[in-house]
Amino acid sequence: MIRGEELELRVEHFGSEGKSVARVDNFVVFVRGGIPGDTVTGRLIRVSKKFAEAEIAGVVVPSPLRVTPRCRFFGVCGGCTWQHLSYQGQCDFKRLQVADALERIGGFTGVPVLPTMGAEDVFFYRNKMEFSFGTRWLTREEMEHARRSGKEDNPPDRFALGLHIPQRFDRVLDIDECHLQSPASTAIVNTVRAFCRERNLSVYSTTTHTGFLRNLVIREGKQTGEVMVNLVTSEEHDPTLRALCAALLQEVPAITTIVNNITIRKSQVAVGEREIVYAGSGFITERIGRRRYRISANSFFQTNTVQAERLYDTVRRMAALRPGDVVFDLYSGTGAIALHVADDAAAVVGIEAVASAVEDARKNAAENGVNNCTFVLGDLKDRLVGETARPGDTPAPDVILVDPPRAGMHPKVVEKILEMHPRRIVYVSCNPATQARDAKLLCEGGVYGVDEAQPVDMFPHTTHVENVLSLSTAGSM
Repeated sequence: MIRGEELELRVEHFGSEGKSVARVDNFVVFVRGGIPGDTVTGRLIRVSKKFAEAEIAGVVVPSPLRVTPRCRFFGVCGGCTWQHLSYQGQCDFKRLQVADALERIGGFTGVPVLPTMGAEDVFFYRNKMEFSFGTRWLTREEMEHARRSGKEDNPPDRFALGLHIPQRFDRVLDIDECHLQSPASTAIVNTVRAFCRERNLSVYSTTTHTGFLRNLVIREGKQTGEVMVNLVTSEEHDPTLRALCAALLQEVPAITTIVNNITIRKSQVAVGEREIVYAGSGFITERIGRRRYRISANSFFQTNTVQAERLYDTVRRMAALRPGDVVFDLYSGTGAIALHVADDAAAVVGIEAVASAVEDARKNAAENGVNNCTFVLGDLKDRLVGETARPGDTPAPDVILVDPPRAGMHPKVVEKILEMHPRRIVYVSCNPATQARDAKLLCEGGVYGVDEAQPVDMFPHTTHVENVLSLSTAGSM
């Protein structure tokens, strides 16, 4: 095989992270954009000793699972990866991803992995979108036009506000529509772009670390109708922000608050060291089940409100709480899971390392009239055991809920969970691989076993899957 060669390939299945797999004489070829059941003409773009990668030059026989994408930017934009795959197919493959991780990484066999809990709304479902300012990605036609006009080294109009091209963090696709959040969100993006272009505002460069504009983050309360606009910049510029605020409120009256996060960090994280509120309260609220949640610009909150309620209902079911139970909610964020299960427990202690999230969690508990939840600020691997984690006379937990970031739990956290010996552990994860790894550690001593797994689709049209895992002292190995 050589780079540039074209081969007819039969896509067999999805591999890890949704990569499409074909084989030529047992040699693996990853096919970008392929769907199991496709027969395609693949052009090789990378060849190594162990595998090759190909892009689709043409679809010879389409898979029965292949559908027409709704978005005209699909295939270039990094926001969606599976719009060309039927939704039932997406759910089926996400379940297989969870089952494969549990068996291959965790070493578990016979664990009941339930069918993926699919979303009713597969478009306009996100309550948060993070857009980037940057250098506009040019199409081949635009590059050819620039070459013909003698402007190849400096093509015109490179300002962009949109989403990053996959694997190209130095280029941004300048989108004027998106089917992930809402039409109001698209209107906000287009208004901000027009405003910034008109005033010739500079874009922050990750190379020179100069420039003003960094990110635009939009958060919505899907159940409350509240909308937050957060402009992330490298410095404060009050006249510009006040003018932008006026333009936004005129064009999109649904906006309820506008904030400016300011950061001098070199990393591309859309979080500021300080914040200025230009309109409204500086936060929005969202409703899940019986609870109403306060969400600030930098707080973590599940991105799909409707599916989050179904996820939390699953956690509550798996926790099987008794009236006298003490619950520890680790990586508790703004307290959503803790408050969702609070009515079923005697006491809930949430532990979280982000100060703003702990503050929001405490306010959420107070505003919802929940008196049996305590939220503690601290690093779990240092604070999980001891007075900081167990204020007052709080006894050891009967049930532990964990919802860590993608990297999973620190080994010390796993050790301390085992030391406390809860009756049941419910593990929520956005990464089945690290969840399976941690579950293996939790079950190594033979005390715990896995009862069941429930995948939940929080992100339709992407390869991501959330999974809830139930472990107990009576669980099956």
